[in-house]
Amino acid sequence: MKKQQRSPRCQLANAHAVVAAAAGIAAVSFAALPVSAASAVQSEESATQTPIKHVIVIVGENRTFDHVFGTYEPGNGQSVQNLLSEGIVNADGSPGPNFAKSRQFQATVTGTAQFALAPSTKSPYGTLPSPNTGGTATAASDASGSPYATYNAAAQAEGDSLEASDIGKLMTGASGLPAGSRDSRIANYNALQNGPYPLQTPGQTSLYDAYLGGPVHRFYQNWQQSDCDVSHASRTNPSGCLMDLFAWVETTIGAGSNGNAQPAAFNDQTTREGSNALGFHNVNNGDVPYFVQLARDYTISDNYHQPVMGGTGANSIMIGAADAYYYTDGNGQPSTPPLNQIENPNPAPGSNNWYTQDGYSGGSYSNCSDTSQPGVGPISKYLASLTYHPKMNCAPQHYYLLNNYNPGYNGDGTVLDRTTSPFTIPPSPVRTIGDTLLERHIPWKYYGEGWNTFITTPKTSVYCNICNPFLYESSIMTNKAVRDAHLADTTDLYSDIASGDLPAVSFVKPGGRLDGHPTSSKFELYEAFVRKIVDGVQSNPKLWASTAIFITVDEGGGYYDSGYIQPVDFFGDGPRIPMILVSPYSRGGRVAHGYSDHASLSKFIERNWHLPPITGRSRDNLPNPVQRSDNPYVPVNAPAIGDLFDTFNFGRNHSGGGNAGHDDGDSDGQGGAKGWWPF
Repeated sequence: MKKQQRSPRCQLANAHAVVAAAAGIAAVSFAALPVSAASAVQSEESATQTPIKHVIVIVGENRTFDHVFGTYEPGNGQSVQNLLSEGIVNADGSPGPNFAKSRQFQATVTGTAQFALAPSTKSPYGTLPSPNTGGTATAASDASGSPYATYNAAAQAEGDSLEASDIGKLMTGASGLPAGSRDSRIANYNALQNGPYPLQTPGQTSLYDAYLGGPVHRFYQNWQQSDCDVSHASRTNPSGCLMDLFAWVETTIGAGSNGNAQPAAFNDQTTREGSNALGFHNVNNGDVPYFVQLARDYTISDNYHQPVMGGTGANSIMIGAADAYYYTDGNGQPSTPPLNQIENPNPAPGSNNWYTQDGYSGGSYSNCSDTSQPGVGPISKYLASLTYHPKMNCAPQHYYLLNNYNPGYNGDGTVLDRTTSPFTIPPSPVRTIGDTLLERHIPWKYYGEGWNTFITTPKTSVYCNICNPFLYESSIMTNKAVRDAHLADTTDLYSDIASGDLPAVSFVKPGGRLDGHPTSSKFELYEAFVRKIVDGVQSNPKLWASTAIFITVDEGGGYYDSGYIQPVDFFGDGPRIPMILVSPYSRGGRVAHGYSDHASLSKFIERNWHLPPITGRSRDNLPNPVQRSDNPYVPVNAPAIGDLFDTFNFGRNHSGGGNAGHDDGDSDGQGGAKGWWPF
């Protein structure tokens, strides 16, 4: 069925009445305000530091920078750091002269009682474990979808969210193989060389249109895959993260134990992942065509990171709060979760890295203020060994959510019943950027595909509840006026774009079929979802002239990446992920190198609209990075997170080619050295 069409967003009068209600005062019509008061509200909304009056943040799923742009070659004298430029692979995806830089290791931690952040006993693979199909659909089916067997079913499911020319992509790519089997579609699947491999068939046909199995993307697993130890440090990699245990972690623990014993006859395919983490799409083989076009026309970052090691929930929360959420008693006070919800990545006795308590129906919280807690001590010791000694940023006796649990609220504002849904984080008191925007009378919305059906029939909706950082938060979800004004469906987004009635700040999330998540979606479907939004904005010249569209993903999905990681605190950062900026002020195919993560989105909004940081402890308090031209990826003032201003060019005429051929040459990665900034 087609999603229910909601009416366009409230006009400014109603929106500011809602702001008043959110602030705990009588809601009044904006039109009824005195002229001076109405003008003051309009002034706060429009008083920006730059020409940008509308920010749109679009968030897909689960891809690292190298997995998407590993063979991308920029033009106009720009440089990029990826698999190709590092010599790890050649342009055709084959092993390059420096292929050994990416080799993967298998480790032994049997008999070790503590979580092994950087195992000391390891040896390189001869050939990688075979990739695995995981839960990928064997055949197209109208009943289950993704992919669909008929065009009518695909169009009825996603006709509102895709342009007509892209609907056919929902019908192709079934594996033709059993779920949880070795993926024989991939060339040399049984004898893969030890390093990244292109996702293509033996005949070198691209598998970009195929549904593929994905890797593990959980917190302690991601830390362990990164293999961080100060003894590995170098000038270009001062954090000492070798990124060499991806396949081993996939095949030894995968997505978690859920507290269960290790299965009998355990082998490198039992977790149904194999070496999926090392696969990458090759843009020189025609993969990722739309995003490559955007990269060549606008600006990409090759130093944008997932803020938390691990998966969707914790990283999506960072988009809204620039911080982590913690377990509460339901009334905002920190509390201790049930024992089976506390992470314990220590290996089970007799196992080689089978975590004791971890998983989607297992542990997802850690009291990281206590270094005696499982997994916490090794990370704390590692952070303390770094030259800049980043803080853990863990409040005493707070159990922080590290992975994916349901938000504490249903779409209608009622509290989710934890007796029937035990793996649910209770209502959160942590402030978000939404609170700041409300207080400053700056319109904003979170547009999630399937929101309307999520309210009425959540079990069958494509809506991603763990992706919405505001769905966890009491100050948003307990106020009906705020919910109605600021949480919306993507059908509302398309209406708001067409009418030009877009709020100042928009967060946009596709549903599960179009978000690009491996197994359940394809990255080309996320490209198609983005294309409709970009085309819509650009078809409205007045809106396009003042809009910045940030295109990224929630996290890297457990895929390999060769880039530098800057540890900011206990939670991360994690690997690089794609970030594309589409704006009249980002033309020219530039590659920005400023170090940034999801907290940078809040920092941009705050700087542009003259707002304070969200709280005293949120990551948007960190300084902008100072990065040297001879090592442009490593902040020398760590921990530091940029505000994404380096991805724009406001100092030139934006009506034409923009900054083609221009390199700002600034030493701090934030622009300004050659007049890049007029501010």
